[in-house]
This record gives sequence, structure tokens and C-alpha cells, in this order.
Amino acid sequence: MLATRIKTAVALFILVALMLFVLPDPSWAIFCCVIAALGFWEWLALTAAPYVTGMVRVLVAAVVGIALVALLLGPMAWLGLLTGLLLLVAGVFWLLVVPFWLVRQWRLTNPVLHFFVGLVLVLPAWSALVSLKSLPPQPWFLLAVMAVPWIADIGAYFSGRHFGRRKLAPSISPGKTWEGVAGAAVCILVYGIGLTQLGGFFALLTMPVLLLLLALSITGDLFESLMKRQAGIKDSSSLLPGHGGVLDRIDSQLSVLPVALLLIIIATAR
Repeated sequence: MLATRIKTAVALFILVALMLFVLPDPSWAIFCCVIAALGFWEWLALTAAPYVTGMVRVLVAAVVGIALVALLLGPMAWLGLLTGLLLLVAGVFWLLVVPFWLVRQWRLTNPVLHFFVGLVLVLPAWSALVSLKSLPPQPWFLLAVMAVPWIADIGAYFSGRHFGRRKLAPSISPGKTWEGVAGAAVCILVYGIGLTQLGGFFALLTMPVLLLLLALSITGDLFESLMKRQAGIKDSSSLLPGHGGVLDRIDSQLSVLPVALLLIIIATAR
């Protein structure tokens, strides 16, 4: 299993590196559309009451992906307006709705609501992935934002493994502890000190912003864990050998990316 995880991770690293540093800019945007479609395909089955199965599920996800490509080819003014709307919706969802959702552990059984929640999860993150890459220095600022959940996961893993005692959310994700959160926070603070030395857009990732993104990273992880637990599955799919599915790998990014971009737009608009 470890060898499989490593091989998949290396393949993903090479693919993303090619998209960001070697291939033309449109390739990244198309790649983001593919990721969004695959994530939505997984989401359609991530419910305690599956309502779209088989080829229909594939077709619905394909329509979402094609629609996103069409949006990229449309007028930039419309795309900018849509991005702003999506970011606002994501901000309300992740900052206000999901915390209550996790506390109450609501079950998402209504098919229509389940469909639209999936759009709220996937579309703002897709928009943020495309937009953040365009901020200078390309593509390093995008990677700086995406690194927040990665660094937090590393800190939480080692801190939780050595010092973990008090469970963070035992009914949702028994492995997570408050000590792990503390370790993640320490790593993020160290990361923030490094970012302050870089200037430019990196300076917008202040300590308060990074700590908020850390909280969102944990929230996104817990939200997907709750959905999987209620659906009675371990992984969102088996698309990525040794790693589960696409949603398993981007669960924290779904919450971090759109809110990070929203905060940056607010900060630079002053």
C-alpha cells in the first residue's frame, strides 16, 4: 500500500508540475475543469441516499465539466461576475453554514439539495484554482495558498501521533485531536513568518488570515469525513490508488481556496 501511495503521489506531482510550469496556461484551466468534474462525480454518490448512479452519474458530471470549459471560453466580464458570486456563496457556506452543520451532523438526503450543495463545494474551488494562478508571481502564490492544508496536515499528523489525547470530533473523525490542531497551528505560524519576508501578494497572507485558513482546512476535512461516514464509505472513490478519490485529496482545498481568494479580493479592493 505504501509503495502504491508513493507512486500515485509522484505521478500527481509530475502532472501538476507540468500543468503549472511547462504547458501553456489554458492547460491548467482545463485541468481544473477535469478535477471539478471528477470531484462532482464522486459527490453524486457521497450520500446516504444515492439518487444518481451508473452512466447517468457520469453524464451529469461530464455536463458540469463541459459547462465549466464553456464558461472559460465566454466573456471575461461574465466570468469575473460569476467568480465573485461563487466566492460570496462559498464564504457564507464555509464560515457560517458548515460549522453548524458539523455540530448538528445534519444528514443530506434531499436529492435536489444534495445536488446544489455539491455545486457549492466544487464550483467556487474551481474558480479559485483558475483565478489564483493568475496572481503574481505565477504560479507560486497559488501554491502558497494550497500549501496551508498540506503544512497543517503534516503538523497535525506528527503532533497528534506523539501527543494526541483529546479528540477533536470523535463522532466524525476519531483520529483527529486537539493536540494535532495545536501542532498544525505552530507549523502554520512558522510558515507565516517565512511568507512575511517575501512581500507582494504573499504579504496578504497575514497571521490572522493563515489561522482562519487553517480553521477552514480542518472544517473542510471534517465535512467530507462526515459525508463519508453518513454514506457508509471509507473513500470518495478509488480513482487515485492508495489515496482514495479526488475529494479525499482536495477536501481541505475546497474550503481554503475560495475563502482565501475572497479575502484577497477584499484586501486589494481597499
